[in-house]
Amino acid sequence: MPNSEVRQRVFDLKRQLNQYAHEYYVQDKPTVEDFVYDRLYTELVELEKQYPELIAADSPTQRVGGIIASGFEKVQHEIPLYSLNDAFSKEDLFAFDQRVTNALGRAVAYTCELKIDGLSISLRYEEGQFVRGATRGNGEEGENITENLKTVRSIPMTLTQPYSMEVRGECYMPKESFLKLNQEREEAGQDVFANPRNAAAGSVRQLDSKVTASRNLSSFLYTVADAGTLHVTNQKDALQELADLGFKVNHEYQLCQTMEEVWQYIERYHERRSELPYEIDGVVIKVNDFQYQEDLGFTVRAPRWAIAYKFPPEEVETTIEDIEWTIGRTGVVTPTAVMQPVKVAGTTVSRASLHNRDYIELKDIRLNDTVVIYKAGDIIPEVAYVVFDKRPKDSQPYLIPTHCPICHSELVHLEEEVALRCINPKCPAQIKEGLNHFVSRNAMNIDGLGPKVLEQLFDKGLVKDVADLYFLTESDFLTLNKVKEKSAQNFLTAIQKSKSNSAERLLFGLGIRHVGAKAAKILLEHFGDIPTLSQAGKEDIANLYSIGETIASSVTTYFSNHEVHELMDELRTAGVNLAYLGKTSAELSTVVSPFKDKTLVLTGKLTHFNREEAKAQIENLGGKVTGSVSKKTDIVVAGEDAGSKRTKAQSLGITIWTEDDLVAALTNENR
Repeated sequence: MPNSEVRQRVFDLKRQLNQYAHEYYVQDKPTVEDFVYDRLYTELVELEKQYPELIAADSPTQRVGGIIASGFEKVQHEIPLYSLNDAFSKEDLFAFDQRVTNALGRAVAYTCELKIDGLSISLRYEEGQFVRGATRGNGEEGENITENLKTVRSIPMTLTQPYSMEVRGECYMPKESFLKLNQEREEAGQDVFANPRNAAAGSVRQLDSKVTASRNLSSFLYTVADAGTLHVTNQKDALQELADLGFKVNHEYQLCQTMEEVWQYIERYHERRSELPYEIDGVVIKVNDFQYQEDLGFTVRAPRWAIAYKFPPEEVETTIEDIEWTIGRTGVVTPTAVMQPVKVAGTTVSRASLHNRDYIELKDIRLNDTVVIYKAGDIIPEVAYVVFDKRPKDSQPYLIPTHCPICHSELVHLEEEVALRCINPKCPAQIKEGLNHFVSRNAMNIDGLGPKVLEQLFDKGLVKDVADLYFLTESDFLTLNKVKEKSAQNFLTAIQKSKSNSAERLLFGLGIRHVGAKAAKILLEHFGDIPTLSQAGKEDIANLYSIGETIASSVTTYFSNHEVHELMDELRTAGVNLAYLGKTSAELSTVVSPFKDKTLVLTGKLTHFNREEAKAQIENLGGKVTGSVSKKTDIVVAGEDAGSKRTKAQSLGITIWTEDDLVAALTNENR
């Protein structure tokens, strides 16, 4: 039985971890670095394994999923989730305002809120504890998705007050998560999601809650089913109280006194929508005062006191001139439409992924078709549909290739995959893609060895696998087109330098399926070096925090291959480091530096060192380097010709360093 000291430690760990998670997922203001959270989380996991009777519903360990549902039971909404009437023009909005004014006999103030393009959810709390989560369904009956919503880190398991209440909001997938998920699915030969909303909906309705947990969903809550639960009289104050209770609230809302102010708000966010880290499809306008809302009431399907302004979709026509098929390093063959260049959502687009053969056949896309395109999630160019009225009379159905366009091996359609795949392990395209990945910035970072140079090395038979790179000579490089002595020496210097990389870069560079840069670091930090990892059991790997069975299976399968061990021997012979050289989480926790628990962004041209070198030094001093500026950013290092990131940092009041400031801080810490 656990003694009082153990019980107190578990209580303290839960409280601290939940606070850190709230700061990260809800407030966007993390106060500790990831490794600090991970270390405390691992301690809690071990204590709960030893004393399972201490596991509670509000423990952060219960958010990883793993419960398998046979289906979703129906949930009756005691208070219906109404739809909103739509507005598509300024005239529609002013007509709505006129109806409200006529009904109440006076002008009113409105709250404007961004219309998040996600999945409507309803959350039930009893005495401050989360007890049930459901989809909107038809408004009166939804589906019980409680276990899946527990994995959404922004949804609190315990409120700051012991209220019994039902709150409504949106579960959504951030744009960054959407891009990552689709990239992973495309590389795995799976069908991709059309937009973040579909991705979110598909994720919360997974029968395995562990899958939902892996999708990095988030939420915004915006209303209470019974507003009388809160001690407020209007929507603006209700949003603030929801935030005080621990919910994630979208703080881009604004109180507007006139419909002209409402229109200005709409125009501002129509322009800014592509900058937001989540997708919006409009603005929701609500009468602010709850008493006025009650006076106005509802129609059969919608409140009379609210309306949703829908942004017009930005769609343009263009013509498909060609369809190119490319082979990735995993053998997946992906079609890309080559189109007449056209401007959409602020950028000129001339290419759009067609994802797979099913996509082409479903939309009946052909060469020379006129198509309408848009940007899914304001990011990815997509073909919406074919304009059949403009199709040439001599048009013929597009013939899907049956053989690899590079090695001419027969393409296969593996079971449970939508993609075509080239399974020839000696396919030149796959080998070249693997080489490109190996030398890339996040892998071995061999500067200067771009695709054109690698292609020549491969085509001349000088490089057949990644180990061959380390046995190249100056005379080998001088046989390449447009390569002189200085360039050859630069290549050799960069290759030599990469030998001393910490081994997580090598592990990532090997291109093991499902092993990204973060997973590679976690694996090597734990096992110490690649030879030890190669001998590890599947269960030992799967038990590591955030790794799981999919990665474990992929790693053990990879290292069960005899040829892989021969490759490791070649790399070792060449002098390539196979050991983890970074600090462990325990070592980082003792670091004292101006970078400790800080998030930095590097922008502009750095002259004292390259970004990867700067990043490595910062991380070894307890800091974190990310690629984009947000409210989470503590310091932006602005090198020469720093542009929009420095401007955004100024607007957010973030500390800005010059490169000299960074050099001085690093020099001082490394003495």
